[in-house]
Amino acid sequence: MKNTIQVGFWEKIARLILKNRITILIILTALTVFLAFQWKNLAMTYTEANLLPKDHIANKEYQKFLDKFGEEGNLVVIGFKDPNFFTPKNYAAWNELMTGLKNSKEVDLVVSLNDLKKLEKDTVNEKFVLSPFINQSKTHDPAYLKSVQYDLFHNLPFYEGLLFNKESGSVRSAVYINKALVNTAERKTFILENLVPKIDKFEKTTGVDLRVSGMPYIRTINADNMKGEIGLFIGAALFTVSLIFFFFFRSFRATFISICILIVGVIWSFGTLGLFHYKITVLTAIIPPLIIVIGITNCIFLINKYQQEIKLHSNQAKALQRIISKIGVSTLMTNLTTAIGFATFMITGNDLLFEFGLVTSINVISVYLLTLLIVPIVYSFMSMPNEKHLYHLTKTYISTLLDFVENVVKNKRKVIYTLYGLLLVFSVIGVSQMKVSGSLIGEMPKSASFFKDILFYEKEFNGVMPLEIMIDTKHKKGVMKLSTMRKMDELQNTIAAMPELSKPVSVVNLVKYSKQAFYNGNPEYYQLPTSQEQTFILSYAKNATKNSKDNLMKSYVDSTGQYARITTFMRDIGTDEMAKVEKKLHAKIDEIFPGDRYEVTITGKALVFQKGTSYLVDNLIESLIFAILVIAALMLYLFRSFKMVFASVITNILPLCITSGLMGYFGIPLKPSTILVFSIAFGISVDNAIQFMAKYKHDLLQNNGKVKKSVFSALRETGISTFYTSVVLILGFATFTLSSFSGTIALGGLISCTLAFAMFANLLVLPALVLTFEKKKAKKEDLENLEG
Repeated sequence: MKNTIQVGFWEKIARLILKNRITILIILTALTVFLAFQWKNLAMTYTEANLLPKDHIANKEYQKFLDKFGEEGNLVVIGFKDPNFFTPKNYAAWNELMTGLKNSKEVDLVVSLNDLKKLEKDTVNEKFVLSPFINQSKTHDPAYLKSVQYDLFHNLPFYEGLLFNKESGSVRSAVYINKALVNTAERKTFILENLVPKIDKFEKTTGVDLRVSGMPYIRTINADNMKGEIGLFIGAALFTVSLIFFFFFRSFRATFISICILIVGVIWSFGTLGLFHYKITVLTAIIPPLIIVIGITNCIFLINKYQQEIKLHSNQAKALQRIISKIGVSTLMTNLTTAIGFATFMITGNDLLFEFGLVTSINVISVYLLTLLIVPIVYSFMSMPNEKHLYHLTKTYISTLLDFVENVVKNKRKVIYTLYGLLLVFSVIGVSQMKVSGSLIGEMPKSASFFKDILFYEKEFNGVMPLEIMIDTKHKKGVMKLSTMRKMDELQNTIAAMPELSKPVSVVNLVKYSKQAFYNGNPEYYQLPTSQEQTFILSYAKNATKNSKDNLMKSYVDSTGQYARITTFMRDIGTDEMAKVEKKLHAKIDEIFPGDRYEVTITGKALVFQKGTSYLVDNLIESLIFAILVIAALMLYLFRSFKMVFASVITNILPLCITSGLMGYFGIPLKPSTILVFSIAFGISVDNAIQFMAKYKHDLLQNNGKVKKSVFSALRETGISTFYTSVVLILGFATFTLSSFSGTIALGGLISCTLAFAMFANLLVLPALVLTFEKKKAKKEDLENLEG
């Protein structure tokens, strides 16, 4: 009785669609125009991905740090390693470059060789004064510049690690961008239209190779690269799936109809992003090509079914009604499972993944509705397909493939199970070798010019990713106490000794420099003052920093003197190594700073991202399990059989296991991009299982409960679509490997790999499992046939 109601419902839907063809097309056109207008709201993201929920402790600590000291990722570094730099020509070009940047409205502060300040003692006013390190009137003299070079590397330990590497001779300048602009479009304008042209001019003038890095620069160039790839992805995906579609169907009009649907799907996907005012990120940038790859499968299922119906009875009206009433429910289920695979990202508590999951799941259903409406409506205005259009249904290679599959399923089920058992063992061994990894620059393109510069700074200055330590002394002006300074100095010595971290910078550096200045610039006195020295040296230091725009340390102590920060930079290390570094730092902090008198937190973008990666991996594994359970529940509702649901789920879990094993063997770590693979791939791969099970259930009723006949008839009809859609999906996702972003490459490659295994699993394992689970019925049928 339930089946009758269900079929009747879809027959009503079919009549409704075909009776109101013009009205539906007008509504779809109006909706497309409306969503196209929403493109005006699209914009690239200007911040890093925050993978943690807003209420996570790491985010709260980071926000507390920002409230006290402002945006920390506002530093751009420009450096070089050239022993011939210190010449009048090169210095003049450098002075022009740095002066130009200093005069830019987007720049707060420039710390550079050309206008470097040194502390000198003013005995009359009992304070330190900042005097120029370089006498500009002498810079035309090569001998003077050589003396400047020697003086810099031997007499200014305050700037070591900050502006130069004494051992290698590399030099850099620090450009601090206005904190209010660092996460806005003005940062992009400054980097691309101001900074980059000035650097190009300097390099052409001097022949010195400049190395540019820092998070604002990296983020800008990275976003610019990402923007350029969006068109590449869409074009490559559209071209690939259209070419394969035409190769299979050999029909220009079927291909044209499909391309039009996909283009409208792309317009809708961008329009949805604009409607919600979501930024284009490295994840949302792949939604349009995802919709192309997923949307083409709907076209294949419906057009293939239409052509099969025409071949069967040559009645166009009947064929159009049946592709809606027969395929509508199964394609709805397949698209629901795919949408669920994406929607599970919404429960991770992460804004980036929530946006990606919401927009993608909405557009998966939207492109399904588009296909369900447009395919029958457009074909209703066309003449019936001729023999040329239907030829692919009788192609030899398809028949040969299906004959092979049927023979293996019928006679070699033990071989299928043995092979899958071996693959499962292989996978488990590989999974045991998997590692978790994540870093701010790990997902960035290795071929990009800035990536080589990152490696330069990792080698010369131990990295560019900021790591911050905030110290709350719980008392106003508690930072300037000598006891606090000594504790901070001890912690900084621990940081300096860690190869993963750069030389730290804090107010301690200024106090040490103050003592050196007090002793007439002798570098041997670059150390904290003694108890006897602290009164007059610290008073000198305090006087020196009053109302000084050139004060380097103004952002290292808050206005109350209660909070201090220690800034260091870290190399691109994995999550495991970062956890070890954090543990070592916490151990030293607990040893030095009593908990009742100090509150010390470790934070910074790099650490937040690392913690976000671990959090994301844990939550996405949970979301994958949730997706499997929800999809299983939907299938149970559809098929009313635990055995059939179990067969479908186990068939499509095994390809995920195999892919996981391959990741372990090939050293591909679990990270935000690769963990996405499993929910996406499962949601898509189970589609073919649903198509097969829906057809099997239908044929079981038609064949009076005969299992074998129903299994093989379902395999024959759905096998063609399974093969077509799988090949299109595999090659469609493979287009993502054209990206320069390692995360996108991994996403495309691993999903293609998973879907390749899933294709053979759905063609071989699923029918075999159904026959095994219905073994008693199948044997009974065989006996009846023998008796007959």
